[in-house]
Amino acid sequence: MVSSTGLVAKVVLLILLAFSLLSWAIILSKYGRFRRASVQSARFVKVFRRANRLQELAAVADQFKPSPLVAVFEGAVEELKRCGATPRTLSVQRATQIAASEELTRLESRLTWLATTGSIAPFIGLFGTVWGIIDAFHGLGTAGAATLRAVAPGISEALITTAAGLFAAVPAVIAYNFFLQQIRVFAARMDDFGLELLNIIDRSGDPR
Repeated sequence: MVSSTGLVAKVVLLILLAFSLLSWAIILSKYGRFRRASVQSARFVKVFRRANRLQELAAVADQFKPSPLVAVFEGAVEELKRCGATPRTLSVQRATQIAASEELTRLESRLTWLATTGSIAPFIGLFGTVWGIIDAFHGLGTAGAATLRAVAPGISEALITTAAGLFAAVPAVIAYNFFLQQIRVFAARMDDFGLELLNIIDRSGDPR
């Protein structure tokens, strides 16, 4: 059926194939990254709560690098070093917020492609279908045989592009919503971790 479609339908199918392949590459890459970040975040929090001083944790923080919490922690430590002997809670809080914002930007990278695929792939497929139906009816008018048998094959071939558009769009939309929810979870975890870190600084004065 695909081989018997017209040139426009074939071009549409190739475009949708490219959208689908790139979307799946992003989905698999993001899923692996989010999984590693979640596992390492849980481990990092356990080590953080057991550490007596921040310097002890700073020495092993690189082991948990996939976790966005590490960037928040390192941002706070760097700001503590700049403050010298009198750490200021407000400046450390700003440093953790900046680090968290940068990590969220990294986590959100390439998600726009999934949203774009979910939005426009069905319309690209619909364009191919409409073009195929126009072509089928044009052929019907030329042949002069106004029967269902004459027009059905052309319409069924045209509908392939709609199916291909949905095949590309549905996984992209599902993955986009899933990753968006994961980003919200990471944002909350970074906020909570930053507050916990600030509490330690407030209680200890200089916990380094």
